[in-house]
Amino acid sequence: MKRTVTHLADGRELIYFDERDDASRDAVDLRELPPPPAASEMRHDPILDEWVAIAAHRQSRTFHPPSDECPLCPSSPAWQSEIPASEYDVVVFENRFPSFSHRVGPEQGDILPGLVPTRPGAGRCEVVCFTSDHNASFASLSQARVRTVMEAWADRTADLSTRDDVEQVFCFENRGTEIGVTLSHPHGQIYAYPFVTPRTRRMLESARAHPQGNLFAGVLAAERAGGERVVAQNAHWTAFVPAVARWPFEIHLYPHRQVPDIPALTTDERAAFAPIYLEVLRRLDGMFGLQMPYISAWHQAPVRVDRHLAYLHLQLFSTRRAPGKLKYLAGSESGMGVFVNDVRPEQAAAMLREVQL
Repeated sequence: MKRTVTHLADGRELIYFDERDDASRDAVDLRELPPPPAASEMRHDPILDEWVAIAAHRQSRTFHPPSDECPLCPSSPAWQSEIPASEYDVVVFENRFPSFSHRVGPEQGDILPGLVPTRPGAGRCEVVCFTSDHNASFASLSQARVRTVMEAWADRTADLSTRDDVEQVFCFENRGTEIGVTLSHPHGQIYAYPFVTPRTRRMLESARAHPQGNLFAGVLAAERAGGERVVAQNAHWTAFVPAVARWPFEIHLYPHRQVPDIPALTTDERAAFAPIYLEVLRRLDGMFGLQMPYISAWHQAPVRVDRHLAYLHLQLFSTRRAPGKLKYLAGSESGMGVFVNDVRPEQAAAMLREVQL
């Protein structure tokens, strides 16, 4: 893999990840762009003990542009996008409308003195373009391309983890307008948070309190032994519907060896991820004969704390519960955080296994 670092017209970093060594990446961004925005403001909620980012500049971000004005397609003489090259394999660049950024502005005073402290929303947000093909999807990628994407995730996780203002790196993909995606080009994102996220803190607290060995390893071993909810597996990975699935179709992918993050995976483990993940995505799309909306979220260890407790895994879930029907987060879910699932996890796993590939 060839890695080439360049910069966009406003100074944001862009990195090409190429599958061939002779790729030329000397194209220049000729656009006239305003300076990137300053970092957002973070406010600490004393009741829930959580940080909330206030990023008002994101109100003006690109929203469902026509396909010939897609900012993630390669540039052409008729259209200058975020990517100056006329073609590419995988590209990562700083988000133009970031929730978190190293471009920190002046400190703000506390909103409620003694109760709601504020901090700059330091960190970094990046966009990961999986392919230059606007009409593709992750499920349609080749195994070789998935491996390139994984190398990009590993590269960015390792690099972002060295920064003083980053405490956790989150790689994820949102797909489908039903999820809230505003750009249809196949892409994901990376958030480098300046704190450990609430969900990760809660998971690690559960792992710390577990009385018998590693909690994550125990769940994986039990699911593999039972087999009823296993969707796919190979020598290095297992995909299963968790017994406590919150979403109609939810699949977790675990490596068989406990590692804290993507950079810690071996060459064989990285290679084995592509076929099982593509199988899971294609099974998901085959459920109702249409592209399923989903969120695909990597759970990695925090950068500096509790790394020995964490267990790298990916959680994939769809909001679609049936053709023409979506799962909405209504009163119980949004108001109280208590999920009510309309599909039994065992039924969901059986339906996924029965999809003809």
